[in-house]
Amino acid sequence: MNLIDRQVDASSNNRYIVTRTKYDFEARNARPSSGHLPDRASDPLDARFGEPKGRSLESITGVLDRIGCGYLVLNRERKVVEWNAAAQTTLERQGEAADTASGLTAALRRLIANVPGQFLPGSLSWVVIRSRGDRPVILNENGVIAPDGTSIVALLDRDNRSGPNPRTLQRMFGLTSAETHLALRLAQGDAPLEIARSWRLSRTTIRSQLASLFAKTETKRQAELVALLGRISVLP
Repeated sequence: MNLIDRQVDASSNNRYIVTRTKYDFEARNARPSSGHLPDRASDPLDARFGEPKGRSLESITGVLDRIGCGYLVLNRERKVVEWNAAAQTTLERQGEAADTASGLTAALRRLIANVPGQFLPGSLSWVVIRSRGDRPVILNENGVIAPDGTSIVALLDRDNRSGPNPRTLQRMFGLTSAETHLALRLAQGDAPLEIARSWRLSRTTIRSQLASLFAKTETKRQAELVALLGRISVLP
């Protein structure tokens, strides 16, 4: 079944909430046009690449979810047909009402108004948002990764801070609870001394935990540790 035709499916865990939708009522009841989505059997891209292409789309949106990045899936008419909770949150921080497919479509159009760049069929486009009121930057990754002429738009909010799954950290490196919490704070950009003050711990305690983190993750500097934590954030 086509990924963007799924029923509404909400799931949650300790890290994020994912909201998926199918086509909105208007899109599903519109008259067919030259730009309508074709049947899978008649789509030459599907005939060439087959079912793995759909899985590729799902894997990309799954990774974007894990790293706390918003995503929007657009159809041929550049209307939003699927999104996640992070996309809603990102657009709402821009002062938009973004809780429906039509609302998200309008919010995205206002966000990128007069911004160079376009969303190409089968591509992944990154919309980098610096701060509210600033013009975003659009970066395109070309290639057949989305089926049926759809495209994926990733919303990267520079003010949004996300980190790895704490359970994954503990399983990979054998971290204690205290070391895990410290790693998550470091991944969010907090300084060790700031963490010590907020937790009312001594500098010696924090430095001891940081030294243990370096040893267990086989890193030598805080910047190296933070970079490692960023890469791990894509894991479930």
